[in-house]
Amino acid sequence: MIETTEIKPGYKKTKLGWIPEDWALIPLSDLSDKIGDGMHSTPKYVDNSNFHFINGNNLKSKKIEINKKTKCVSQLEYDKHKKLLNSMTILLSINGTIGSLAFYNEEKIILGKSAAYINLKNTVSKNYVAGQIESCHIQRVFQNSITGSTIKNLSLGSIRKTKIPVPPLPEQKKIADILSTWDKAIETTQALVHKLKLRKKGLMQQLLTGKKRLPGFKGEWEECVFSDVSNRLTKKNTELDDNVITISAQRGFIRQEDYFNKRVASKTLSGYYLIDKGQFAYNKSYSKGYPMGAFKRLDDFDKAVVTTLYICFEITEKANSDFMVYYFEGGMLVRNLMKIAQEGGRAHGLLNISLGDFFGLKMTLPSTEEQTAIAQVLTKADEEINRTQNYLEQLQEQKKGLMQQLLTGQRRVVV
Repeated sequence: MIETTEIKPGYKKTKLGWIPEDWALIPLSDLSDKIGDGMHSTPKYVDNSNFHFINGNNLKSKKIEINKKTKCVSQLEYDKHKKLLNSMTILLSINGTIGSLAFYNEEKIILGKSAAYINLKNTVSKNYVAGQIESCHIQRVFQNSITGSTIKNLSLGSIRKTKIPVPPLPEQKKIADILSTWDKAIETTQALVHKLKLRKKGLMQQLLTGKKRLPGFKGEWEECVFSDVSNRLTKKNTELDDNVITISAQRGFIRQEDYFNKRVASKTLSGYYLIDKGQFAYNKSYSKGYPMGAFKRLDDFDKAVVTTLYICFEITEKANSDFMVYYFEGGMLVRNLMKIAQEGGRAHGLLNISLGDFFGLKMTLPSTEEQTAIAQVLTKADEEINRTQNYLEQLQEQKKGLMQQLLTGQRRVVV
């Protein structure tokens, strides 16, 4: 059998694949004046100052994220441990989370050991090099260089020897400008998604408490208990349905295999509860943002098998199911749940809440007509968030495609 050698006119084959003949594969060490990492000891913190200690988890979306949780240091500590960073510096996360980056913009910071700095030479485009570091092919190189099983680590040596495709400087700048256009569109859309979520949160706080009434609705809301608008469900999985579901506070109903990457349920599923689409379950496990557990409605599956640790129920015709989804999401039952959760009942993350107390939770609700109207307003807010989120994902996918083509030279730009 005769082996054939692939030939691509105008390109040369490298370890990263085909790149244009006038491009070069250059290690980051040759493109930089210095590559180093942060301090390996713990600095002395102070309660408040303009000087901050950051690590790799502070590097997000090409920016250094400094918030209320970011540790402060004194100016003396800053002067003692600061690195010589400049306008050509790229910061890179190298411990735990690998590959996130940020540009240095004269922030008064001390770097921790999980952040590296790359001080580029003035002969390259910082934005172009950052694009290469973000690209799939360079991120794969980083992943293949990681050491450590428990805590992942990317060594400075691996960073220094990582080679990136480098075109002439004018082409670098043109590629960076194109990708920057998408970055700006993505950033603007991300801000819009955040704004829409805040608006929805404000609407929920007003509409679900009666502080703001929709046109045409008056009168007092009525007090009731949860059992007035719900029925407990205890149907066992006698049909041996195999769709075992876990309730995630952030993601809702999700298959156990997708959540845990394995099946954790018992092999015998007949003792589990079986619920149908449109019915609810309450997970008594508390998690971040959900101090009193999470209520979720089954919307994405026709049936689900769930642990008997969950309290399953359906909403009766005395309430609007969509309204109750938002009522739970808005945390309207949190305060009363706190009153009935017994002290010392948080073993293994489970709240100790009896069925009697649960279905006896006090509520104040509007008429079903007003509930329906409120749910419609909040549903429209959700739809707008989803449309904008989908557009954001489209922009992100477009950028990935452009990066794949432009940063490998498969698509050339006119300079």
